Amino acid sequence: MKVRRSSLLLGFFGLLMLAGIYQLSPKVSAGDLFTRVRCGTDIPKALIGGFMTKESDAAVEARHKALGLKDLGGSELTGDRFLSSWLICGNEYLLILDKKSIVRDVLQFPEHSKTSPEFIGSCQVNGKEQPGEIVAVLNNESGAENLSAKFAWKIDPGKTKFEKLATDGMQCPRSGIITADGGN
Repeated sequence: MKVRRSSLLLGFFGLLMLAGIYQLSPKVSAGDLFTRVRCGTDIPKALIGGFMTKESDAAVEARHKALGLKDLGGSELTGDRFLSSWLICGNEYLLILDKKSIVRDVLQFPEHSKTSPEFIGSCQVNGKEQPGEIVAVLNNESGAENLSAKFAWKIDPGKTKFEKLATDGMQCPRSGIITADGGN
């Protein structure tokens, strides 16, 4: 009787997994991270909780030509996290990945250029150093060592989320500009 009961429980558990009702990890599927993405839909929602595959970027990009997918690079963050940048459906998205390559948050990043470059690093607000890692679009003021920010987000290390920041009085060093080509 015990063997029959455990077989029945295992069978039920298997059916739940096949039906997608019970998952061992969040939103992990047989496809890659971008399988659920469709242009014109909520792209961050489709990506959050997904797993970033270890296969080559070229293979992933080729499989998702309809999305205009392109890996734009990334940066190591503190706390075993990674900031990955992707062009998806004509827009740039920043993805925070944890140490298991699970996407924890996604930000549709504003357009940037030589006059409004992308930035990652530390900034000051009214002369006081702001703790943590900040991603921003800056105003490229000729000859200035520190640049004012148009848009800025802090990467919250505890929540592994983007937090929108006020930019009044924010100054960021030119050394944190990461777009050598002037943006997208």
